[in-house]
Amino acid sequence: MPTVNATVPTEDGVCAVTLHTPAEHGSWPAVILYPDAVGVRETFRAMADRLAGLGYAVLLPDVYYRAGEVAPFDIATAFGDPAERERLFSLMQSLTTERIVRDANAFLEFLAGRPEVSGDRVGTTGYCMGGRISLIVAGHRPDRIAAAASFHGGFLAVADEPESPHLLADRTAANVLVAGAENDDSFPAEQQERLEQAFIAAGVQHSIEIYPAQHGFAVPDAPSFDAAASERHWTALADLYAKSLGS
Repeated sequence: MPTVNATVPTEDGVCAVTLHTPAEHGSWPAVILYPDAVGVRETFRAMADRLAGLGYAVLLPDVYYRAGEVAPFDIATAFGDPAERERLFSLMQSLTTERIVRDANAFLEFLAGRPEVSGDRVGTTGYCMGGRISLIVAGHRPDRIAAAASFHGGFLAVADEPESPHLLADRTAANVLVAGAENDDSFPAEQQERLEQAFIAAGVQHSIEIYPAQHGFAVPDAPSFDAAASERHWTALADLYAKSLGS
């Protein structure tokens, strides 16, 4: 798929992004794809291409741009090696809600000025850490985000956490899709129920499902990648955006 390498000025610096579009000339609804905790890499560029092939202009941002040039992680060892785990968690913790929202505002402004983008209704999707980000952005920009997806996202409805995404339900206008993983300590049954009740109380159109697969099921380079669950996630994502973004 055609890919544009660009930079987006933010309040905190300059964020490198790629914009992936369908092969044919035209303009399409926009989607922001948030990567997992390991960050942007070839796997996510390929996923952005596949999503673009469904009829969308897909923005893939380097969410860790504030840290400068980050040495790439090996997803097979990033969580098991103590030094790498510490480095990874430091980057993850740097993405506060305030920073996430500031960046999203910049991304939305960038997309609004691109000839490849049609309309002002935008989708978000994210994986692991990115799934949480996807819901945060939907809650803070209901004027622009019409569809939000989270795949094996964690910490979506944490009790006594003032920045937990479930507390944004009453500010969310998007159609929301949450697909969790089995036996995932970051999104256990009590969080699933808390998120469900928050969406029901707020009248948010939503679907929460637990796939029979492990955390990381949708990301091809993850050790826990599950081909069947991944294909299910692509079908669900296509349906969500077709209903909400019109492509």
